[in-house]
Amino acid sequence: MLRILEAKDMGRVLARRAARLNEAEEIVRPILETVRTRGDKGLLELARRFDHLERKSVRVPAEELAAAAERLTPEFRSAVETAAGNVRRFAEKQLPREYSSAFDTGLRLGQIVRPLDTVAAYIPAGRYPLPSTLIMTAVPAQVAGVKNVCAACPRPVDEVYGTAHLLGVDQVFQIGGAQAIAAFAYGTKTVPRADRIVGPGNIYVAAAKKLLAGDVGIDFVAGPTEILIIAAEGDPKFLAADMLAQAEHDTDASSILLTTSKRLAAQVVKEVEHQLVTLTTAAVARKAIDRNSAVVIVTSLDEAVEISNAFAPEHLSLHHEELIPKIRHAGSIFVGPFSPEAAGDYAAGPNHVLPTSGVARLRGGLSAADYVKVISIQQLDARALAKLAPAITTLARAEGLEAHARSVEVRLAR
Repeated sequence: MLRILEAKDMGRVLARRAARLNEAEEIVRPILETVRTRGDKGLLELARRFDHLERKSVRVPAEELAAAAERLTPEFRSAVETAAGNVRRFAEKQLPREYSSAFDTGLRLGQIVRPLDTVAAYIPAGRYPLPSTLIMTAVPAQVAGVKNVCAACPRPVDEVYGTAHLLGVDQVFQIGGAQAIAAFAYGTKTVPRADRIVGPGNIYVAAAKKLLAGDVGIDFVAGPTEILIIAAEGDPKFLAADMLAQAEHDTDASSILLTTSKRLAAQVVKEVEHQLVTLTTAAVARKAIDRNSAVVIVTSLDEAVEISNAFAPEHLSLHHEELIPKIRHAGSIFVGPFSPEAAGDYAAGPNHVLPTSGVARLRGGLSAADYVKVISIQQLDARALAKLAPAITTLARAEGLEAHARSVEVRLAR
């Protein structure tokens, strides 16, 4: 049953479950090496062994993607169109802008924005296939102008393959796990080498991304998913539903409610039990609720915010909009009773690929900005260079870099 704790007793709940990455790293190292040294041949052997690949290539033919799209229901197609449209519009707002401005007489500075050449999206298909993750990873890349948008999915699922076709993503590969990450990190004759790999995955995907981060760009190393809710009042049915929506992802998922109300706490615990009775994913959700979740009684909303900032949750549900200025760390914030996490998971627009395990202290969720490079531009005329020369030459010589100083002086000695 969902526990009710005092704030002083919640240390064990907030101490995230160790991801056992060290063990996973040892398991995936030989897989990475197989792909690195043997290319397509090694990749095919791994795909047949782990991903049940039957075709002669890991690349999914375009006609297979098109056929999958034909089998999708009109309702599913409409859902993809709605979600992709909102994700696209939000991503367009996230892109950094180019500019060129006069900062001083003769000194013009600016920046240009250029997309990455190739990105790879990892789409899990273990317990649940995730076509929504394909939307969240591919559409921002398209908005950014990435020419080669690739996707890897270990299982042939119509909802994933069909969504790829609807989005115009035609480079899809039936590979999963560490071998998929290695293929995109190193490149093979069949699989293009990616500049960045994005998307969630299991512990072996996370371990591979961590080990290969020096060879390829990644979004972040993901751990178990989590939600933290702050509510002094609210509908117990809403709050219980939000906790279970998170818990059904995985047995290691975490759902935490911080509240000042003992009455609300008891109501939510009761409602969680009630909703579990008819929940089709109860076998998974029950374990996550019992092992990793809790309702925590806090003395004030300020204490709740302090706990939340220390935890840096992947998802933060706030039932009090006035608390937003006090939030420093969160992957994504859902404000008010009619902003369930599910809205962000699927169709509102912001990305659902979010930092877990406290990484929200360092960055927010995946965005269109992750798919571009911002390149600065500097243009000085003789007057601007002369004005800056004393600072440049003094600093250069202080660092022992005489040629740096002379490269300025030679231009002014005329």
